[in-house]
Amino acid sequence: MRRVVIGTAAVSMALSLAACGKAGDDKKSDSSSSSSSSGGSKTIGLLLPDSVTARYEKFDKPYFEAKVSSLCADCKVEYANAAGDSAKQAQQVSSMITKGVKVIVISSQDAAAIKSSVQAAVAKGIKVVAYDRLAQGPVSAFVSFDNVKVGELQGQALLDSLGSKATKKSKVVMINGDDADPNAAQFKEGAHKALDGKVDIAYEQSGLWKDTVAAQKVKAAITQLGAKNIAGVYSANDGMAGGIANTLKGAGISGIPLTGQDAELAGIQRIVAGTQSSTVYKAFKPEAEAAATIAVDLLQGKDIASLATSTQTSGSGDKVPSQLLTPVSVTKANIKDTVIKDGLYTVSDICTGEYAKACKTAGLQ
Repeated sequence: MRRVVIGTAAVSMALSLAACGKAGDDKKSDSSSSSSSSGGSKTIGLLLPDSVTARYEKFDKPYFEAKVSSLCADCKVEYANAAGDSAKQAQQVSSMITKGVKVIVISSQDAAAIKSSVQAAVAKGIKVVAYDRLAQGPVSAFVSFDNVKVGELQGQALLDSLGSKATKKSKVVMINGDDADPNAAQFKEGAHKALDGKVDIAYEQSGLWKDTVAAQKVKAAITQLGAKNIAGVYSANDGMAGGIANTLKGAGISGIPLTGQDAELAGIQRIVAGTQSSTVYKAFKPEAEAAATIAVDLLQGKDIASLATSTQTSGSGDKVPSQLLTPVSVTKANIKDTVIKDGLYTVSDICTGEYAKACKTAGLQ
């Protein structure tokens, strides 16, 4: 009889503790998380680096979630955005570990700084997929584009736009991405591969992926080189190109090549208007869907060898199975055959108000 009473009390206590634990968990909230559920053996974490770059919230997140849902009806996605803060992203990884996710897909804000967080997740049996940026540490897979090729496309587009003006005396300003982002180094490598020996890279700085910083750097370049002596500007992405375009306009500089990347709507509109010469289109949907497919396969214990067909080496020396997609250069001549054809934007999205006349000239309307 005593055993029954003790047993009953133990069960009652366990249930009470469980209830308290659940109540406590319910009170916890992460302001950067927008998932429908936490924990569980079929939960995938998605961590994106910032909300300034338009693509992450508008395209990557919904495409990823939709693909996971189509592949695994009872799988759930826990989402968080680092808002450009590497320390915050580390905390978000810890939160994902606590919530019991089985796979984390992460686009690192700082590839080196996130290494210890990746190690902590893997130590708990969690599979980590590096998305768009190759995080350091023992990640299971990497999904991105051929980033050296992206830089080559940017550099070549600048040369093409210069035409006969592309000489070894032509002074080019180069504004690279954030050094903490391993992709930035690869874009830079590819751009130099295309530009070195063909033009004079007279000024080169990091713009930290920020339009304000890029604008400041170009302003300094103009002061150093002289407005009339700048033949073109390499910008590693469209966000920075926006700040650069405004600075060039303010200095009375027009008609020179300005590159970009990400095919942001504002970048496409500048190309139509003639204040930016090119961008690089990295189709967000196939990238997000590839990452979602690998994540679900890892969650279900499937072999990903048929998906990750190449290998990349991270900054920590880890050999990572990778799936690399092919980027496309976009100029005024092929807007219709790229971002419009793929449904990224409609003509009405691009050809608003001040851009309507330029769209007609470009043959978009």
